[in-house]
Amino acid sequence: MSRIKKKEGVVTKSHRSALDSQAEMGTGCTHVMERVAASVGILEEVSTRFEKSYDVPNAGVLCALPALLTNGLLQHTSQYFSLPKGYYSLVQIFLLLAFMALARVINVAQLRFDSPGEWGNILGLDRIPEVKTLRQKIKHLSETGQVSDWGGDLSRQWMESDPESAGTLYVDGNVRVYNGSKTKLPRRYVARQKLCLRGMTDYWVNDQQGRPFFVINTAFTSGLLEMLRAEIVPRLLKEVAGQPSGAELEADCYLHRFVVIFDREGYSPQFFKELWQKRIACQTYHKYAKDDWPEIEFKEHRVAMSFGQQVKMKLSERGIFLAKKLWVREIRKLTESGHQVSVLSTDYKSEMTVIASHMFCRWSQENFFKYMRKHFNIQGLIDYNTEAVDGTKKVVNPIYRKLESQGRSKSAKLSRKKAEFYDISLKEGELDSEQMADYERQRGEIKEAIDLLEKDIEAIKEKRKKHSKHIAFSELPEEDRFEQLSPIRKQFMDTIKMIAYRAETAMAMVMRSILAREDDARALLRDVFTSDADLIPDAEAKTLTVRLHHFTNPISDKAVRTLCETLNESETIYPGTDMRMIYKLGSDLNPRNQVL
Repeated sequence: MSRIKKKEGVVTKSHRSALDSQAEMGTGCTHVMERVAASVGILEEVSTRFEKSYDVPNAGVLCALPALLTNGLLQHTSQYFSLPKGYYSLVQIFLLLAFMALARVINVAQLRFDSPGEWGNILGLDRIPEVKTLRQKIKHLSETGQVSDWGGDLSRQWMESDPESAGTLYVDGNVRVYNGSKTKLPRRYVARQKLCLRGMTDYWVNDQQGRPFFVINTAFTSGLLEMLRAEIVPRLLKEVAGQPSGAELEADCYLHRFVVIFDREGYSPQFFKELWQKRIACQTYHKYAKDDWPEIEFKEHRVAMSFGQQVKMKLSERGIFLAKKLWVREIRKLTESGHQVSVLSTDYKSEMTVIASHMFCRWSQENFFKYMRKHFNIQGLIDYNTEAVDGTKKVVNPIYRKLESQGRSKSAKLSRKKAEFYDISLKEGELDSEQMADYERQRGEIKEAIDLLEKDIEAIKEKRKKHSKHIAFSELPEEDRFEQLSPIRKQFMDTIKMIAYRAETAMAMVMRSILAREDDARALLRDVFTSDADLIPDAEAKTLTVRLHHFTNPISDKAVRTLCETLNESETIYPGTDMRMIYKLGSDLNPRNQVL
């Protein structure tokens, strides 16, 4: 009976709310027969059926459906994941998780404060799973599915769809701080908080526009260089599309496979040489730039940035033999303050302006981290599980680290004492006979302290030689061992969020030409995703119309109308149905001011 009532015209929000609250099987459970069938195991999954509904909260998120599908949300799910027989289907769960990310539902627990029936209207259901059920399904998908293979397929697909973007890759780490008590993760420096805190490090690979390809997380503090050598570069060699063939590389000694860009943490002339031996170009800031170049060498150039905007820069270039290991290009940018920013590159083919554009677009990845922390909760803890780490993994010997720390402390004291000794020695010629005795005493005390410090440093060095700098994790003392946060569920949810971010980016590109400021596109999209909308299915025409309400000003309406036109051109079919999506802005009014 409840389904019949709903079909007969319960379309307003207040009527839907009353009906959901009166449902006999629980809030929003109005599809009684299907739920009974699922409970006794005779229903494979519930079908998706939309009903006419006005003012559905968050229904604007349906505008993201074409972009989500284009970015591969459902392309490989049936291959790598499955759910046991039940009420909710695999497609419905994946759509719900993607819609949650875009609607800024930062975690599953937050769904407790949203109407399950209204979310159900967005998915063509009576209601969405309760929090406990959704957590169980995420756990099942993560633990029984092939999350890594799924992410790898998506990464390859994204690279193949845009080989030009995949030819320039940005790599950087983002620390996820852990404040729990289940394990004592190693401390690492968190730049945004200027503190050394316990946590995990996620190493992201993005393109020039900040769009992510994949992420690798680790509990160890081995650093960016080790991660590049051991995991990131080997994976890129397999996945990057459009790499030149062996014959092409042999014919052109300056040709590279792709370019990897990172910050000063990855600075290493030896590593640059290792990359070039694989014919991989790299770019980073010069960590030890020498004297400034004459300003007369700098010429003004127009540099095209990642989103097409033209920027004027004063640039100059030289070739240098870096650390007697490899010839590299050094490109410097002269800022308005007179400071010279030095960039090193082993990309021997591209124009100077292209290299400058690539390097100074690195902020797109920093902006990606900031945006994802704020709006997609990539710092959040998905579960509280921990797991053992690889016992063969090499880590810094804590005894060696302690001796090294002591040596640095003693060396710093020695430098200060030597400076003090030098300063007091300069005053020797200015002293009279009465002051000489005090001078000799002070000078002797400082010299004695210097001698003692030098002996201590030598003793520490001798002790340090007896210990290896790196040992296997299994050789660590028990008090220094730790477990890592379980990565599977985190990796699964991060992949969903990557798809959601890429979908949002694609939609922002459509609207960016209409809006005056670039940042306004994403801000407006956030309003779209969380806005109310009317859902109007037409069984005969096989269409589902998403009718958005007007926004706060004409320019926003114009941008959203342009977006709707682009979305309609995709002729997207809602998954699990034969209904074509139609997007429109605002309602038409008849002469009597009644909504049609």
